[in-house]
Amino acid sequence: MAWNCAPTCIGSLPHSDPAKAVSLILGTEDLIPFWPQLPARGFRENMYAQYSPHLPGINIDETNKRITVDLKGYNPEEFYTRLIAGDLDYFSCPQDSFSGLFEFLDRPLPKSVRRVKGQVTGPISTGLQIFDSEGKPALYDEGYCEIIRKNLNMMARWQERVLRSKCDEVVMFIDEPSLSLLGTPFASVSWDNAVSWINEVAEGVEGLKAVHCCGNTDWPKILSANIDILSFDAYYYSYAIALYPDEVESFLKKGGALAWGIVPNSEDAMNEESVASLVELAERGFELLVEKGLDRDLVVPNSLLTPQCGLGGVSEAMSARIIGALASVSKELKRRHGLEEQQ
Repeated sequence: MAWNCAPTCIGSLPHSDPAKAVSLILGTEDLIPFWPQLPARGFRENMYAQYSPHLPGINIDETNKRITVDLKGYNPEEFYTRLIAGDLDYFSCPQDSFSGLFEFLDRPLPKSVRRVKGQVTGPISTGLQIFDSEGKPALYDEGYCEIIRKNLNMMARWQERVLRSKCDEVVMFIDEPSLSLLGTPFASVSWDNAVSWINEVAEGVEGLKAVHCCGNTDWPKILSANIDILSFDAYYYSYAIALYPDEVESFLKKGGALAWGIVPNSEDAMNEESVASLVELAERGFELLVEKGLDRDLVVPNSLLTPQCGLGGVSEAMSARIIGALASVSKELKRRHGLEEQQ
């Protein structure tokens, strides 16, 4: 499956009106549609709060913007009963915290759409943002960490099922920004566990699976996970991917793809860039791999383009500008590399 530098986004938008957010997405030519996370609507649409309501004993404190659990007082019986029964509907995304998803599901897709994208937060990042009564991340409690992983897996599978009602081909991204913290005191998790946990969240997802990390990390370790797409911040870290040409080549030859986060997601950086400069930045990223011996015809067709990360921190006007630039960069790269008719 060639991606041919197709554009898509990581997830969040700054809008408070889900209809406006979805209209921006569906109105952008050639963009692989995604449902928008809308944190401006309140803490329940924070990416970690969104995926917490089904967790036993969970407290989502909207006032203080904090997620906590009493690890000595929760009852996991119903959770595991539903899990063992394979009750995906129990693990549905609640409409009051997924307004962008439900708006997306209510809207007709352009006839040209062949794929849609969903997203779920990763187990490490989520576990680090849920705290016990002593302020320690729930990630470090073995039993509750398993519950977090199982919950994310079931919510991802439910989401994939409902998105497939819109489009046969669904790509599910696992957003793991905290992978950049592994090996530091801020995330005391082994890489063996990290890869195993990502695989656990992805298990049973029938379509394509991606991992997104917007910081620098141990890329070969992530490439060893059971994923089809590696999504990374190419605006800053193209050079880091190119340090591992053998692993990247093997990943691409197995049918994998790279999602290059080539368009900045900050207003200051975007004001310094143009479509032309971003096209050249993408070309330099491709060239770094080619110089290490990878075939250009392996790299470029197996590439997607995205912003560096989510767009929830910029203005609505800037988010539209970034997405517009993303689509224009994609179009120019397709033209340069003869990919226009292969999409």
